[in-house]
Amino acid sequence: MERTILLVDDEANILSALTRLLRPQGYRILRAGSGREGLELLAQNEVGVIVSDQRMPEMTGVEFLHQVRDLYPDTVRIVLSGYTELNSITDAINRGAIYKFLTKPWEDDLLRANIEEAFQRYEMKRENDRLNHELEKRVEEKTRELTRSLKILQISQEVLESLPVAVIGMDNDGVIAVANSMAHSLLGRGGDRPLLGEQAQEMIPNELMACSGEAIVALPDGTRVHCWQTAMGRLSFSQGKVLAFAPQQKIEQDGRDA
Repeated sequence: MERTILLVDDEANILSALTRLLRPQGYRILRAGSGREGLELLAQNEVGVIVSDQRMPEMTGVEFLHQVRDLYPDTVRIVLSGYTELNSITDAINRGAIYKFLTKPWEDDLLRANIEEAFQRYEMKRENDRLNHELEKRVEEKTRELTRSLKILQISQEVLESLPVAVIGMDNDGVIAVANSMAHSLLGRGGDRPLLGEQAQEMIPNELMACSGEAIVALPDGTRVHCWQTAMGRLSFSQGKVLAFAPQQKIEQDGRDA
């Protein structure tokens, strides 16, 4: 990213001297002879660092940089002036309008180092803003994704509860992880005994546990049950099983098939 610096001073020779000093650093250099001109340039250019004189006509450097702070708070602001304005400049520093105060006549190496540091500060702030913005976007996207997943889960649960068959999901340890209302009604003593978290072998008749694929089995009480059992893992990482079943009718007491 190109580094742009704005130099503001009402003395043309000062602007020329600063330009000669900073041009070898590869900066894009903008020059203004007053605070008003500086504001006009800022409205048209993205500027990382401003170096402004204090004593200027129309508005002082501090007044100019106060406006800059309000309009372009990320831009790093430096005053280059004499010691006679130290009190007003110190107040501006304390109020956050100015990042640093450097004196005239300046020391070339010190001025270059401070401007380099100011650009690093500006770029770090912009990078932090970019990262925060990306983080906010990711959080928003994740929140939307979780909201969608919750709605889908709620709908799936309602569909499961509305099925006219009992549905039981068992994990790879044989523990019941899912059971709809029909399953609780048929195997949980009318819903009084919870199925979730229990061992499937203890809660489900052996005839149903032995169901493979689709079959019709007879339970000990004479109830004929249509059952389906399938292994999970096709659409998830689960290695458990899904058992679905629905009562058909009781076997007649005389032994005849219904």
